[in-house]
Amino acid sequence: MQAVMSFILEWPKMFVPFRSWLGELRDPSVLRADILAGITVALVLVPQSMAYAQLAGLPAYHGLYASFLPVMIAALFGSSRQLATGPVAIVSLMTASTLEPYITSPETYIAYAMTLALLVGVFQIILGLLRMGILVDFLSHPVVIGFTNAACIIIATSQIGKLVGVSAEKEERHYEHVYNTIMLGIENAHGETILMSVLALGLMYGLKSYLPRIPGVLVAVVITTLVSFGFGYEEMGGRVVGNIPEGLPGMVMPSVNMDVISELIPAAVAISLIGFMEAISIAKVMAARTRQRLNSSQELVGQGMGNLAASLFQGYAVSGSFSRSAVNIAAGARTGFSSVITGLVVALTLLFLTPLLYHLPQATLASVIIMAVVNLVKIEPIVHAWKVQKSDAVISVIVLILTLYLAPHLETGLFVGVGLSIFIFLLRSMRPKFVEVSRHEDGTLRDAVEHHLEVSGEISVFRFDMPLYFANAGYLEDMVLESISKKPDLKYVILDMEPITIVDATGEEVLQGLTNRLRHIGVDLLISRTKHQVQDVFDESGFTELLGKENFFRTRNAAIKYALDNLGVMDFKESPLNPDMSGYARGMTDKTI
Repeated sequence: MQAVMSFILEWPKMFVPFRSWLGELRDPSVLRADILAGITVALVLVPQSMAYAQLAGLPAYHGLYASFLPVMIAALFGSSRQLATGPVAIVSLMTASTLEPYITSPETYIAYAMTLALLVGVFQIILGLLRMGILVDFLSHPVVIGFTNAACIIIATSQIGKLVGVSAEKEERHYEHVYNTIMLGIENAHGETILMSVLALGLMYGLKSYLPRIPGVLVAVVITTLVSFGFGYEEMGGRVVGNIPEGLPGMVMPSVNMDVISELIPAAVAISLIGFMEAISIAKVMAARTRQRLNSSQELVGQGMGNLAASLFQGYAVSGSFSRSAVNIAAGARTGFSSVITGLVVALTLLFLTPLLYHLPQATLASVIIMAVVNLVKIEPIVHAWKVQKSDAVISVIVLILTLYLAPHLETGLFVGVGLSIFIFLLRSMRPKFVEVSRHEDGTLRDAVEHHLEVSGEISVFRFDMPLYFANAGYLEDMVLESISKKPDLKYVILDMEPITIVDATGEEVLQGLTNRLRHIGVDLLISRTKHQVQDVFDESGFTELLGKENFFRTRNAAIKYALDNLGVMDFKESPLNPDMSGYARGMTDKTI
């Protein structure tokens, strides 16, 4: 009860984490660094947020709305000082794919986007308050790699129409829509739009390659907007951003019926986990550089509060951005105040600069998106996973292919990947490695089959490489009985408990049953190297008394020597388990390999 009360009393502190850095702003150098970093990030965020909003299927200015208060709120309530929150590519794509079935009117779509952000925010806040950030661990690395690669390919290909100036009819599957777009582009491509795309991509790629300190996105936006205005790009048939409402977004409560909300919940959970995983991964990298203490539960609250603000002020779901966070820390950000400055700059843009964005070409925004995601498509991690564990690579490829095939229903591929990962984990834990060990020439005890070692006919030493619980306890019993059935003269079974860190009630019961069955056929069970927490379980349950304290040993060699002594083997060299070899003399006997 005391632990629960202490846990609840911690909640108020989770809503004032900014107190840890607020006092540092009295230092002029810290304040100056944060202001410069905040302005620098804002110069990247303004065009990016507009591009990502269109990727989410929303008018460009809703990206600016999602970059105003959410950016500041997430920084104030999160634990990372340099994490830059706001619209990001994958969350924008997942928003679009989730809401695509509900497109009836622009107003309805915007309301649904706000509702989805609300659900994401509430879910993340609840997880943070309950300290359930561990749920993100269900998104294994292979699943994330497969999903991220697929999402980036989908994002990039979804911009083809804007790059060439055509718009194909929506299809049930994304790959069908891409094919139709390409075919339509071959026939009816808009030359001026292609030239504008080439100009924007060339500027961003060139500056990134040769002048990386210059913000290529901002330069591309300024130059293409000027070109668009100067040459009458809109009059030529080119698509531009158009009118952006001046002023800050007002507070609006999303209004959607409960049936739609229930349908949005699975997607909201997927966006919550993917978005948080992206944010916490970035935050951990920066925390390692700054040696800052990171609190994942606090970060969940921060991200959740940011999404809550986005939903109430006409934005959409947001998350931590890798590229903008990198810009933030490179620009010298010291505290979360840099993100407050970023939000204020976006507010100034909404108040005074929106007329300047009228002639911004849609092709430029599409180019911004492509440049942001093209480097995120990585095959090397899948190849590496194949070298480490082939099943992980297979899961990654399955998630990749399934997500591409099922797009725009992205969450299905993600959930299938999570299910496969859990299934493989359970399979591995249900059938862990079970080996009989024998003495190697170097004196160590090793896997007899793998190293082609002779085994004793009277003593078997087994190693079980997994915690012993209900899912695999029967497997241990079966493997022991199967192994001893091949040794008619067997007298002793020695079970090496060193790899077994947990024994549950089923595991303990199986050991009791195994002890009795072995005794019935004249075989004694000896146990070595028991962990103290496992020994405590044995003592409490009565298993220690059943087996006999004399049958527990601190080392395997002590157990082997005990068995050999009772068998009357005076010369240890007569046994394949001989512990008197030269390796043992060097103190190597208890090395587990």
